[in-house]
Amino acid sequence: MNNNQDSESLGGFGSHEARTRKRPLPAQMLEELVARFGTQVSTAMAVREQHGRDESPFVDVTAPDAVVFALNTRDVADVLALASRFEVPVIPFGAGSSVEGHLLAVQGGVSLDVSGMNQVLAIDTDDLTVTVQPGVTRKQLNQALKGTGLFFPVDPGADASIGGMCATRASGTNAVRYGTMRENVLALQVVTASGEIIRTGTRAKKSSAGYDLTRLMVGSEGTLGVMTEITLRVHPLPEAECAAVCSFPSIEHAVRTAIQIVQAGIPIARMELIDANSVRMVNAYSGLRLPEEPMLLMEFHGTTHGVTEQAETVRSIADEFGGGSFEWATSTEDRSRLWSARHHVYFAAIQTKPGCRAVSTDACVPISRLAQCLLESVEEANATGLPYFLVGHVGDGNFHFGYLIDPESSEERATAESLNRKLVARAIRLDGTCTGEHGIGMHKMDFLVQEAGLGAVEMMRAIKRTLDPRNILNPGKVLHGHAHQSAVSESEDYAGQARTPLPLTA
Repeated sequence: MNNNQDSESLGGFGSHEARTRKRPLPAQMLEELVARFGTQVSTAMAVREQHGRDESPFVDVTAPDAVVFALNTRDVADVLALASRFEVPVIPFGAGSSVEGHLLAVQGGVSLDVSGMNQVLAIDTDDLTVTVQPGVTRKQLNQALKGTGLFFPVDPGADASIGGMCATRASGTNAVRYGTMRENVLALQVVTASGEIIRTGTRAKKSSAGYDLTRLMVGSEGTLGVMTEITLRVHPLPEAECAAVCSFPSIEHAVRTAIQIVQAGIPIARMELIDANSVRMVNAYSGLRLPEEPMLLMEFHGTTHGVTEQAETVRSIADEFGGGSFEWATSTEDRSRLWSARHHVYFAAIQTKPGCRAVSTDACVPISRLAQCLLESVEEANATGLPYFLVGHVGDGNFHFGYLIDPESSEERATAESLNRKLVARAIRLDGTCTGEHGIGMHKMDFLVQEAGLGAVEMMRAIKRTLDPRNILNPGKVLHGHAHQSAVSESEDYAGQARTPLPLTA
């Protein structure tokens, strides 16, 4: 294995010349953008800097050369047609809440802000579908659905845009029952790299017609096309909802409870693990008095009788594993308070270390491997002394670590990256994935090679070359450059073989 080849480009905070080589915005293209869009184009440094950062740990990045605020599909198509002609990068921008560097203008170019495309275009209550523009946020969508008896369940925590959620194949707290964006996107309108407008999928609940282009686009992180209309499944609001919180003497006891709940076939709607560190942070940030122990935060949906039955069954399982302080929350206010605290873990954590950045990572493993993966990862993190928080959508085997670092400390950055590499290697070894919902972005490109193998990644590259031959769509993300050869040699391509972790290059 060649551990020196392109070592700075493989995961971590380093950059690589080929990946970050700037592609200047020609004066002629800027003139044509201004002629076409007028005040919808900005080259003001403050606007460019706002669009040149996200919630990732990357801090040494440059702003895009210009920002275009799109208002409709034709705007998007015209930007991409110009960008294709001049071979200038285009980076789609929604709410700016991604955590793996998806929005960074690593090669310069144009940030295409679609937040103004925020219309709910159609609500079909009979077919349980909605069609929205990509700038609609999940909270805005559910507000629009009020009074229909329906809701959109995918909840990644942040009030992310639907377009961004599609691009990263997001999921969140409700995924254990309602699925991820992959299961809830029916059809798309997409603008290709050349500026062509295409449609994928229909509002029908199933189809066997041709290649599944909708699934190809969902999770492509802006590297294959720009979504301008999205048709989603929505779901009936449950008759009754009940939240419960239960503390445990250890993370292992909490995880074993979660595994037993899933294996018992209980149709739980949400099941979140919060470690003791996170509970302490949330208590301080949100003014709560939760027991500062590992806990499960759960929610049940169904009929009044069914919800009560589910909760009682879960309570009995929790008792077997030492669960205590099993508390109910049935009112909307109390449930909202609990889930608001869960969603504020990230903000609560960074308040504990002023000036810090959170190196956030996630992984997902089969539910039977979750306890092993979590406990070994916790032991490694504790050994370093680096502050961290841990939360997990444990019902589907997905969990998140956030390592709190001083962005000026190379030692702390190196420690966080080392923990991340070990965590990912462990998840892959246990038949899991390097990311359950954050996506690849810039941070996990080499991990994708380790998980999928060179053959599968080369197939992905072939798709990228075909759909984006000039490499203008969010370049420097998901896949190494077209000509890049991974540090994993052909002889060590282990896709489909026993999941033995390969060394990771920092």
